[in-house]
Amino acid sequence: MAGSIVIAAYKPRPGKERELAALVRGHVPRLVAAGLATDREPIAMCAADGTILEVFEWVSEDAIAQAHTHPVVQQMWAEFEACCWYETPANVPDLQRMFVSLAALS
Repeated sequence: MAGSIVIAAYKPRPGKERELAALVRGHVPRLVAAGLATDREPIAMCAADGTILEVFEWVSEDAIAQAHTHPVVQQMWAEFEACCWYETPANVPDLQRMFVSLAALS
């Protein structure tokens, strides 16, 4: 079964930029440890408005469904919600250009 590559966008809450960046850096390793994401290297980048975009690969569509009840993922999502809002990638202004160039998350 093939993996599923996704793009996630996280808009930091005021004053939570560093906390969000740290969560994103640890996000995929926690999913891999739970058996839900592949070990494909994720790509994380920052848009001009501060939104962090992340590209990573779930093991399968079933893994995505499992995430909605997995305790490790539920805890992680609570941590994310405390420091960001989830954004639709198409709503990130930088993504409205034909060729998008974003800064790597440092």
